[in-house]
Amino acid sequence: MKKSKNKVSIGMIVYELRNVAGNPFVHIFGVGFPILLSIIISKAVSSEMMESSYLSEVITTIFLGIGAVIPLATILMGYSSTCSQDIEKEIPLRMQLFGFSEKYTIINRLLAEFIYMTLAFLVYFIVGVNVLDLTAPTPSGAVIYIVCIYVFAAILFIMAHGIANLVKKFGLTYMISMLIYFGMMILSGMMGITTDQLPKGLKIIAKLLPSTYLNGDFYSVWVGEKYNYVPMIQSYIFFFAIGGILIFVIIHRIKRKL
Repeated sequence: MKKSKNKVSIGMIVYELRNVAGNPFVHIFGVGFPILLSIIISKAVSSEMMESSYLSEVITTIFLGIGAVIPLATILMGYSSTCSQDIEKEIPLRMQLFGFSEKYTIINRLLAEFIYMTLAFLVYFIVGVNVLDLTAPTPSGAVIYIVCIYVFAAILFIMAHGIANLVKKFGLTYMISMLIYFGMMILSGMMGITTDQLPKGLKIIAKLLPSTYLNGDFYSVWVGEKYNYVPMIQSYIFFFAIGGILIFVIIHRIKRKL
């Protein structure tokens, strides 16, 4: 009996994972860059706070925050560029003609992106633990950080899929994803400018970004202290709403063409 192509399969996940790994920019911006950035900033801070008892806390905060760069690069930039290239080459249409369900193709891609992102985080934490003076998390703190990262990544996947399908051109899609990537890094305080130093208008935008909270005071969650989750949850809801609007627009366009 012929196996159905409309399902989640290891073979398709491996295929999609090869596509992810074939993008050199994902390795550069999603693995190498966050490791290099966290080490450079942490070493610079260490040289100025050598005698401070808060040094480990500051370095851990920096490290956790820069970790948000990994889903931004691997999911937002990586998937949007790959997806837009596929659309230009009409690969999704060809796969549908060969009986591959678009729904399951997207799920396979999501799982492949998550696998690659997980491997990137493993490398990131292995290097960080061995090079930097990091504070060990509580079990609950580690779990919450992982959940926040993966929910953030899932929302970025939705946004990346929406941008690629609306723009449909690799060059423009890559430019938009790059602008969002660096824009979120700057507004979230990962590039040397803290959120408090931003102008009032930009500060309001920064508070709507989940990466701002991952980069800001997430250390309290990491070590199991009390934390006000309301602003961070609101930022996740806001981002999910943006992703939902993009998908709604795509569905509306498809229905108009039918």
